Amino acid sequence: MLVLSRQRDEAIIIGDGIEITVVDIRRDKVRLGINAPRQVHVHRKEIYAAIQSENTDSTAVCVNDLHTADENLRRLGKKKVFKTVRR
Repeated sequence: MLVLSRQRDEAIIIGDGIEITVVDIRRDKVRLGINAPRQVHVHRKEIYAAIQSENTDSTAVCVNDLHTADENLRRLGKKKVFKTVRR
């Protein structure tokens, strides 16, 4: 980990397009201003962790969901799409 010291209104540059500026320092809090290209997502760490958790949860597929989808497709006159894998 690179550790840098900065005072108010001083900045650091990351790569070619990200600039982080110390905007304010009060007691135990530091306010940072971040200039980054639009395609770079910037989140607080706890928000990023929550997003990752939600993404992981949303990609989990339950076998019952596959069976329900198969039954619904059969009702629509479609042939069986999902193959049951037994372990």
